[in-house]
Amino acid sequence: MKIGITGTGSYIPSIITKNEDFLEHEFLETDGSSFAYDNAVIIEKFKSITGIAERRYAEPNLKTSDLGYLASEKAIKDAKIDKEELDYIIFAHNFGDVAHGKIQGDTLPSLATRVKHLLKIKNPKCVAYDMLFGCPGWIEGVIQANAFIKSGLAKKCLVIGGETLSRVIDQHDRDSMIYSDGAGAAIVEGNTNSGEILSHTSVTHANGEAYHLFFDKTYKTDGCPNTRYIKMNGRKIYEFACTNVPQAMASCLNESGVDISDVKKILIHQANEKMDEAIIKRFYRIYGKDVPEGIMPMSIHKLGNSSVATIPTLFDLVRKRELEDHEIKKGDVVIFASVGAGMNINAIVYRY
Repeated sequence: MKIGITGTGSYIPSIITKNEDFLEHEFLETDGSSFAYDNAVIIEKFKSITGIAERRYAEPNLKTSDLGYLASEKAIKDAKIDKEELDYIIFAHNFGDVAHGKIQGDTLPSLATRVKHLLKIKNPKCVAYDMLFGCPGWIEGVIQANAFIKSGLAKKCLVIGGETLSRVIDQHDRDSMIYSDGAGAAIVEGNTNSGEILSHTSVTHANGEAYHLFFDKTYKTDGCPNTRYIKMNGRKIYEFACTNVPQAMASCLNESGVDISDVKKILIHQANEKMDEAIIKRFYRIYGKDVPEGIMPMSIHKLGNSSVATIPTLFDLVRKRELEDHEIKKGDVVIFASVGAGMNINAIVYRY
């Protein structure tokens, strides 16, 4: 039985925050001291590494579940299905609903349940639950949907990835410029001619790597010591990802039986442009190949890093030819790959 993605949708917030908007921020070292150079230099270095020129922040009246709902509406319409036929709604996120101006995440009820409520789905057999798996959460949700359908427990699943990271960042941390908001959704179905999941892989490295991404207090010494923000050890994440992600991708590709020369696109988590380029280069090096031109679409330059939302929004943009110079044609082989908190890595080889 072929199991594939029959519809996609995304919600990209309208608020654009450019790099120059951070010129007046008070960025601090981890010990609370000031940097020896001004923000213009910090921002220039930041852009040269991450590739980010601007990012999107959610409108104040919208929470993560709202973004997921808006993306889901589009995915359901794109797939041309009856929403009452959905067997599962899987919502991948990390921080729940954080209201604008608030500091506490809300996951009661689950975000998937909130989306089901907003969609006005009456069918009680449509099971809604959340996925906490770091940035690779949306891919992991698709892998679970695939397993449900393959086992006969489901026929149609809605998988969402959404986040409002702009509301859990420390404004005194220069890494805060990386993060953004957004949501993407996909309908996964069995017995379809719209595509096929050929193979998948997932791994968790937690023996020394578990806290590369973590929650901690602000770098401002007189800031509230009890409020926590997303933090990361960027150097360790870079080294970890460049070492382990290519191997996971190769394992997945080898299992699929597809030759690397037949891969047309690689949709990788939009974490950091330099890191993603290094991962892809090392992946092709495993097969003794050079990286083909145009193999890796990138949305990070204008959308930033929206965690679990980066791959489903990127896939939606490429599918609908809304990303310049990139398209996917029927029969093309695509690799989805992600890495994030946990530290978790996963990948899917997909024939479009």
